[in-house]
Amino acid sequence: MKGAGNLPLVTTIKERCRVCYTCVRECPAKAIRITDGQAEVIPERCIGCGNCVRVCSQSAKRVMSSAERVGEVLGSGARTAAIIAPSFPAEFTDLDHRQLVGMVRALGFEIVSEVGFGADLVAQAFRELLQTTNGRRYIATSCPALVCYVERYHADLVPCLAPIVSPMVAMARVVHGLHGADVKVVFIGPCIAKKGEVASEKLLGEVEAALTFIELRELFAAYGVTPETVEPSEFDPPHAGAGALFSISRGMLQAAEISEDLVTGDVVAADGRSSFVEAIKEFETGDLDAKLLEVLCCHGCVTGSGISSDAPLFSRRSSVSRYVRQRLRTVAEDVWQQEMQRFAGVDLSRAFEAEPRLMAEPSGDELAYILARMGKVQPDDELNCGACGYETCREHASAIHLGLAESEMCLPYTIEELRRTLKELASTQEALMHSEKLASMGQLAAGIAHELNNPLGVVLMYTHILLDEAPKNAGATEDLRLIAEEADRCRKIVSGLLNFARQSKVIMQPTNTCELVSRCLQTSPAPANVEVDLRCDLDNPVASLDPNQITQVLTNLVTNACAAMPDGGTLTVRCEGDETHVRISVTDTGVGIPQDHLGKIFEPFFTTKETGKGTGLGLAVTYGIVKMHRGDVNVASNADPNAGPTGTTFAVTLPRNGRRSFENIE
Repeated sequence: MKGAGNLPLVTTIKERCRVCYTCVRECPAKAIRITDGQAEVIPERCIGCGNCVRVCSQSAKRVMSSAERVGEVLGSGARTAAIIAPSFPAEFTDLDHRQLVGMVRALGFEIVSEVGFGADLVAQAFRELLQTTNGRRYIATSCPALVCYVERYHADLVPCLAPIVSPMVAMARVVHGLHGADVKVVFIGPCIAKKGEVASEKLLGEVEAALTFIELRELFAAYGVTPETVEPSEFDPPHAGAGALFSISRGMLQAAEISEDLVTGDVVAADGRSSFVEAIKEFETGDLDAKLLEVLCCHGCVTGSGISSDAPLFSRRSSVSRYVRQRLRTVAEDVWQQEMQRFAGVDLSRAFEAEPRLMAEPSGDELAYILARMGKVQPDDELNCGACGYETCREHASAIHLGLAESEMCLPYTIEELRRTLKELASTQEALMHSEKLASMGQLAAGIAHELNNPLGVVLMYTHILLDEAPKNAGATEDLRLIAEEADRCRKIVSGLLNFARQSKVIMQPTNTCELVSRCLQTSPAPANVEVDLRCDLDNPVASLDPNQITQVLTNLVTNACAAMPDGGTLTVRCEGDETHVRISVTDTGVGIPQDHLGKIFEPFFTTKETGKGTGLGLAVTYGIVKMHRGDVNVASNADPNAGPTGTTFAVTLPRNGRRSFENIE
């Protein structure tokens, strides 16, 4: 169909497209591109089969209209002829054929003929072709969508396309031979691909426009043409014989009196999206060695996308069969034979030309990368569920590489991403609530610390003065020492409150993480009964962070870990990571944290230590510092000896590249 390659036969109404991918699944040419969740028909790949139009439950596919062009033809003043496809009984079940012809004439067509007679001529041509194959194999060319598919996606089979025109072109040539070359012919039928065939450079001038049955009904409505307002009329001769069966699957074979012999396998017929694609593939590989392959892209023209009828398939077939039986009874056999002999000399030949539309397939590595991106690392991960519109995950990945599809079309991948997003959302919500709590506590802590610092200083000062002046053995000395110790403990709490309130600024700088951890362990040595195991598994230990604040984080975690091992144990500090993050984990073999405490450990003032042994601010400060680094801190713990070894692991994950400085937003 050279010349019709970029004709937008089908377009998408984006407001109606609901991203169900049904059109992708039903398109044999994979001419549907999904961009930002919207289906778009690629004109240069579309073969006009109309599958996408038929299956779209939202009516989001718009067929290119020929109504305007037909209006120009009718208004041109030239003689006009309408040739009607033999599938019309499946559409106009409520009309007698004479009523339909009368209505078409009422639109302004002078001549109204049956394409079925052109089909009779084509059937005879195929019968003669098979008698002189000389070992050649042929693919029937009555279906324009099939011809387009072969020219674009199986270019090596173009020489196998039978050099015979379609019934539409055959009938157009008959009309021109009868009524003159200046007659403008309009085809009326059920097929979208006919619009592309009409525009083909090799067939220009044969037919002016192709009108679908749906468009014909719209013209009837626009012109006010009804069965009651017209005079019934008969088709102009020549009349069709068995060629009217062409619109039914295998109808061409019956009209040509060609037998699909299952024993010899010389003739094979196939129809429908899946069957025709497989038949062409097997014909190309040689697995199917038939002399003639009769293929239709749909289940016969009675199911064409230009038909508005919603009657079942076999009901439509029956409508056509009844009409053919009626015509064969009313049309004299000898008259039909005379007409066939009269037009036996009509040129029914045509040529075809390859128009390859194949795209470069991705390499194995590219395919593996795309599959891995969708979580399909192992063959078992490839579910091949077909929800994306492609039969296999690899076909989908290939389409992504070619820019025809998106990762989000994969249902399992999208569900997993949704779960991950919901999990992250819950985590973010929890972090936000915690941050708000920390912010409120920070403001409270700053106020309390400011108000308590001065009186505490006075208490401590006068207590020490009294201690210096009191006799060493005086009874009040122990009381004064207790006052001094408790006041000093209060000062440490106030100091912790100030540290908690002041965590508002992070100064990033390149830091060797392993050296930072090692230095922290040296400045905060573990007790003698605790064995320290430092492991650095970082190829590149440098990360952008605030060393002072991360030191405070490590000090808090190491101190807590040692406190959890009063009877000794092992403290393991490990540094690891990848190209984007570093991870520091602190693991102890201590008593562990009970499960009902895990959700509270980062809250200010929550502590499991004895009264007077901790303020409950260390982990709250740690959490705040890590979050200001745009990092994350996780904890895993077991406090039940029956469930396995007890102990706790705190893991701090930090991005390698942070901003130089930023203020914490309250």
